[in-house]
Amino acid sequence: MKRPPGRGGPLSTLVGIVLLALMLFPVYWMVNASLQPAGNTLRGGWFPLHPDLSGYATALRDQGRNLVTSLVVALGSALLSLALAAPAAHALARFRLRGTKVVLLGILTTQAVPSIVVADALYGAYNDLGLLNSHLGLVLADSTAGVPFAIVVLHSFMRSIPEEVIEAARMDGAGRLRVFRCVVLPLSRNALITAGVFTFLLAWSDFLFALTLTTTDTVRPITLGVYQYLGAHTNHWNAVMATAVMASVPAAVLLVVAQRHVTGSVAGAADK
Repeated sequence: MKRPPGRGGPLSTLVGIVLLALMLFPVYWMVNASLQPAGNTLRGGWFPLHPDLSGYATALRDQGRNLVTSLVVALGSALLSLALAAPAAHALARFRLRGTKVVLLGILTTQAVPSIVVADALYGAYNDLGLLNSHLGLVLADSTAGVPFAIVVLHSFMRSIPEEVIEAARMDGAGRLRVFRCVVLPLSRNALITAGVFTFLLAWSDFLFALTLTTTDTVRPITLGVYQYLGAHTNHWNAVMATAVMASVPAAVLLVVAQRHVTGSVAGAADK
């Protein structure tokens, strides 16, 4: 009997399960260590038969403010990136502008610039403008990576919108701004959500900008908080791991949501 295309045998399934287990082992160990008593992490069992939540209580007390800071910065960066990238991507996709390919190449090139170069350049400017140790400064810094990424994602999707849909809206009397707001943006919902989630994740996982552009405890994202937590509380590994678990939850939830919308975007493109 001929095997359906795209399906493997039991050996392929076993290999897939083993690879998945290897990739998820750090996550399992992080959760397991977070539920062990303080100072007992290395001697703890493979499963937390008697889970201890004191690590989460300590992490919430010590790192709760840093989690809120990361949430504010990541949301601000995602919103700013989408606000700038959506009209830019629409213009590059629809308007016949000279040098469009050069602009897109320049946007892609910015992704190859090391973050430490950008951070060093921003430090001097921020020092003059008073943006060091501020939420706004981190939002703007993280958006330097989020805006180009969102433009690339949105430009690819907006180019796939049929020209007939745009022309039909114009024949009904809609101007360019109304076409963008009432036609292009609703049709690009999946791409907007996908770009927004990944720009959020870029800002959420940022460490370099936080380390370079913050020098006090007033504004400290969770990534920097965990880094400094390791040095000061190495005997409280359950609290360190609990902080890592709490910092991973928003990213995990957003990735699940993004996967659903990316799938919807691909299915929508296939129907066109």
